[in-house]
Amino acid sequence: MSHRIAPVLLLLAFETTARADEATERDREIALALEAGPPNVTAKAGVLVHGKTGYVTARESRNGFVCVVDHRIPEAIEPQCLDAEGVKTFLPKLELVASLRAKGTPEAEIREKVAAAFKSGALKAPARSGVIYMLSPHNVVTIDDVKRIAAPFPPHLMFYAPNLTSADLGSDGTPASPLFVVDEKTPHALIIVPAATGAGHAHRAP
Repeated sequence: MSHRIAPVLLLLAFETTARADEATERDREIALALEAGPPNVTAKAGVLVHGKTGYVTARESRNGFVCVVDHRIPEAIEPQCLDAEGVKTFLPKLELVASLRAKGTPEAEIREKVAAAFKSGALKAPARSGVIYMLSPHNVVTIDDVKRIAAPFPPHLMFYAPNLTSADLGSDGTPASPLFVVDEKTPHALIIVPAATGAGHAHRAP
């Protein structure tokens, strides 16, 4: 074999392996995203996956829902399936964080830019009630943004509750409560309600 041909073949083999690994990781991310919602929702939901510059569309939505694996902090793994209102108001925040992180923006600066986007009106609170499904059994949710702490958390539902607090609902705010509010007193506050079971179904990647 020519000494010139051998390096080319090695490069082609490496690129083929890299593409295969990338495709496998993409399929895993799609499957994880689809774990977030019930099968009757995810069957026609859109799916976003991480690309080099942020989220990219893996599948278009046919029912208004979009499923995605969020990483509010790098250590978190938060599969979510957002309804149409969440797609309009919560998804832009997830996309902003993903695009900034893809550029190598420091985490503290990302938090500042998110806060600035809310202040300017670029990011908005939900205009109606609605739900974000988080029924995956593989949730590792953000506990503390600044300290970058994440921990496993059972399947649950999240309902939009702009500017509410746990106390407003008679909750002590702990995960042991029947429900509680995260991101209290913010436009993206959410009521967290534990679910009896997760999605419990395998999903086929498109």
